[in-house]
Amino acid sequence: MTETVIHLGFWELLIGSIVTMYMLIAGGWVLAKAGRSPLWILLLLFPYINVLAVWVFAFIRWPFVDRKPAPLPASAPDGE
Repeated sequence: MTETVIHLGFWELLIGSIVTMYMLIAGGWVLAKAGRSPLWILLLLFPYINVLAVWVFAFIRWPFVDRKPAPLPASAPDGE
């Protein structure tokens, strides 16, 4: 019978932890810049829910994209 448990050493766990923390911090920053709660990034830690969270985030209403353009200011005609 073969054992399927993967045993990671100290360095693998350290590097994996650093990469995961960087992903969470950078993703939270991106979410905050997009006007959303940075806590959404915690959903990426759960399998299957992470795919759903990215899909929902991609198709939710984006205020910057959906806003109407501001009217142009009235300017004086040329020659005045």
